[in-house]
Amino acid sequence: MKVSEKIQKLRELMKKEKIDYYIVPSGDFHQSEYVAECFKSRAYITGFTGSAGTAIIGREKAILWTDGRYFIQANEQLKDSGVELFKIGIPGWPTLEEWLIDNMAEGQTLSFDGRVVSVNQYKEILRIKENKNINIVMDKDLIDQIWIDKPKMPKEMIFLHDIKYCGKSAGEKIQEVRNEMKKLGGKSYIIASLDDIAWLYNIRGNDVKYTPVVLAYALIDEKEAVLYTNEEKVSGIDKEKLSSEGIEIKSYEDVFKDIKEIKDSVILDSDKVSAYIYEQIRDDVKKIEELNISTRLKAIKNNTEVKSIKNCQLRDGVAMVKFIKWIKENVDKETITELTLADKLCEIRSQGDLFIEESFGTISGYKEHAAMMHYSATEESAYKLEKEGILLVDSGGQYFDGTTDITRSIILGQISEEEKRDFTLVLKAHINLMKARFLKGTTGSNIDILSRRVLWEEGIDYKCGTGHGVGFCLSVHEGPQTIRPIPNKIALEPGMILTNEPGIYREGKHGIRTENIMLVIEAEKNDEFGEFYKFETLSYCPIDIEGIDAELLTRDEREWLNNYHKETYEKLSPLLNDDEKQFLKEVTREI
Repeated sequence: MKVSEKIQKLRELMKKEKIDYYIVPSGDFHQSEYVAECFKSRAYITGFTGSAGTAIIGREKAILWTDGRYFIQANEQLKDSGVELFKIGIPGWPTLEEWLIDNMAEGQTLSFDGRVVSVNQYKEILRIKENKNINIVMDKDLIDQIWIDKPKMPKEMIFLHDIKYCGKSAGEKIQEVRNEMKKLGGKSYIIASLDDIAWLYNIRGNDVKYTPVVLAYALIDEKEAVLYTNEEKVSGIDKEKLSSEGIEIKSYEDVFKDIKEIKDSVILDSDKVSAYIYEQIRDDVKKIEELNISTRLKAIKNNTEVKSIKNCQLRDGVAMVKFIKWIKENVDKETITELTLADKLCEIRSQGDLFIEESFGTISGYKEHAAMMHYSATEESAYKLEKEGILLVDSGGQYFDGTTDITRSIILGQISEEEKRDFTLVLKAHINLMKARFLKGTTGSNIDILSRRVLWEEGIDYKCGTGHGVGFCLSVHEGPQTIRPIPNKIALEPGMILTNEPGIYREGKHGIRTENIMLVIEAEKNDEFGEFYKFETLSYCPIDIEGIDAELLTRDEREWLNNYHKETYEKLSPLLNDDEKQFLKEVTREI
């Protein structure tokens, strides 16, 4: 069915149920960024496939809200669908809540599936109810009723994450969580976010593409730690191991029954726990709404994790060098498209040790396609590469010993002066952040300007963050730390891993991004001024010097680039054959 036909079927059902507006978010029951196929209701009803966005379907109007990463993509995918695009974070565009307040009439009914709406989103909706005296219905999964060929819930087997990679046992982590629970005054703690549960119990799975997690809930109190999942997914040996760590396994649906039995107080993350779960908690139970304890703990990588991720990044760098060499040497010899090159990169990565899967769908944008920050090539849209212009490849891998995320803009041939200037400005922005030294207590929002300033001085900006946290064999986008202009109260601490990825995106022309992963480490400490931190680069892969206007670089910037390329060669060349070494030596030469 066309999108317009699906919306019409939904509207017929809404009329039958006496619903005026129906909200369709992007998340699953666990508020995940990447979701299993059976949870892609928003993509199904709108045709927009980006990872972030919320749709609202009214009797006459349908709207999709998404952020700056997806404006161009959404514009294209929503053509002729009857769905309007509303832009998040852009002055003049109302938020979903503002639009509902302005457009809903008293006595009308707003509905959604409470399992896929977070507590915080639910509270915003309740404010609308108070403001407009509307009705709220949160137990309707209308998309499920019209989605005829909807995929089933995944039932992939769980596997345990070896302590030799992650450094701490599940039992140790559970005790750390209980210690924090006492500080917060909570007797119980409900966890709904899949990456937190996977980290805490040292389990991984294949229920969600690109993120090795398990569909599950967790409930912890002073004596018990429960994992709620499909019990068929856990082998006998793994059950014994989890039991030895003090973890009891119950069925996925049992969590809703057990939540009703919680007494005294419960800790929950209101951005991750669903409205449906929230409503199951008894009224006399004190609700302590905090950022997940496990989110804060897993953000600080331990020494074993840091050692593991450094090894992982070297293997990933080797794969990237082989990939870039293949592109450069074959672009005019065989047919390579935005789709086939992504397959090739995955094939190369999979030949390395400890590889599990990609950490997200490779973004391969050639020429103007790269201006769409999260462009996803299709058979119909994929460009054939030629020996000219710029190719942007943003990709990553999931390994047992870490998660990677790296972007390189690859020069395939002749480029314009504007492209070369933009490439160099992006590099300068990247270097400026990479060289930062900052006082203890500094947040990512405090230092975002170090990267963005270079572009602002030229009247250029990018409509996304500069960096995000990265998980450990988990989500490629991990909080709570970020680097973006939006205020963030989370201070950067040693052990945190973040990306550094400024870019320039000119619609209809080109997109350029340079991204590495970096680790927060100690820089210096003195009694007079305090403790300072800095970043250590973890990603090693050549930055294409064919795109650089060296005259635009300062002496310090040129020195940084030359040192980075020298280190890249020293670290990666022992892992390459003679032909690959020669290629790497050429592309990391001094400028």
